[in-house]
Amino acid sequence: MSFSPPNKLKNIPEKAQWLGGIGAGSWFYIEKKDENYEISRFSPKGELECRGVFKTEDACFKITENYTFTYLSHCSLCTILQNEKKFIFKLYEN
Repeated sequence: MSFSPPNKLKNIPEKAQWLGGIGAGSWFYIEKKDENYEISRFSPKGELECRGVFKTEDACFKITENYTFTYLSHCSLCTILQNEKKFIFKLYEN
């Protein structure tokens, strides 16, 4: 199991978060893009696995406040916890 984060390689953004899983895990990084968000996922070896523009229906998410990526998160849907609330981000465009 790969719940502990591997060393973060230099091509992975500093604020990327490790989300461990059974067998493997990934680094997730989110940044604001206009009214949407760009989310990137990197492998433990630092390879870009996917990147896309995501939308959330809940305008209460504040990227400037603490948050944590959680399950279920993959290349077309990401879940983020912030202030004990779950935010679902769905792929808008690739």
